[in-house]
Amino acid sequence: MNASPIEITDEQLAQLKEIPTPTLIDGLWVNDWPQTYIHGARPIRSGQRMAGRAVTLRFVHQRPDILTDKPKGVDSAEYVAFELCGPNEVLVASAVGPWESIGGDIKFLRLAQRKVGGLVTDGSVRDSGELTAYGFNVYSHSTTSKQGPGLMQPWGVNEIISCGGISVRPGDAVVGDDDGVVVVPASMVDEVIRIAAEREKVEHVVKAELAKNPQSPGRYYPFNDETWKLYEEYKARGEAE
Repeated sequence: MNASPIEITDEQLAQLKEIPTPTLIDGLWVNDWPQTYIHGARPIRSGQRMAGRAVTLRFVHQRPDILTDKPKGVDSAEYVAFELCGPNEVLVASAVGPWESIGGDIKFLRLAQRKVGGLVTDGSVRDSGELTAYGFNVYSHSTTSKQGPGLMQPWGVNEIISCGGISVRPGDAVVGDDDGVVVVPASMVDEVIRIAAEREKVEHVVKAELAKNPQSPGRYYPFNDETWKLYEEYKARGEAE
């Protein structure tokens, strides 16, 4: 089975979009899940915020027989993947190397037409000016002038892939902000949202206390018994929201 059996709702995506990616990492970490930060996927412009269900696309190294066997035209894997994307989906593409291009303006015009939630890759993208003008969220290792087809070919759609050093399953939540991209497994979304909401309140309390009484953050951070005692005191005074 490739896709998650649990479907993330649009309401859950809206909640995830408001949570900073470091807090999502914390929510997974306290449940003993491995970190799911996609290494190398950086925003091509500042101020991006993104949350969507993963549609995956896997590139493979170029080989003459693979090129011969690869479906052509609209049946090529990338175009099949594009048609699965909409405002609440994020296309996650695994490249064969960080500097290799997964596409540029003409291909990604279709993603703009479909008002896609975002594009994430551990490879690079071409025509960054055009992509920025298209307006959808793009996270990549870098931008490049290189062509991709001489080095790799799109091959697999909606498979479990490895992107930026982590596993991405179709249907996972893919969340991005200025710090990068984090994948939240569908089975963990509710728990991560719950933990994130609590951690945001606790961190607000800790920062408020440090502002009133300047001292080493080590007294309260990482969270410890002193932290929770402080949090309960603020809650009792109605100051923990």
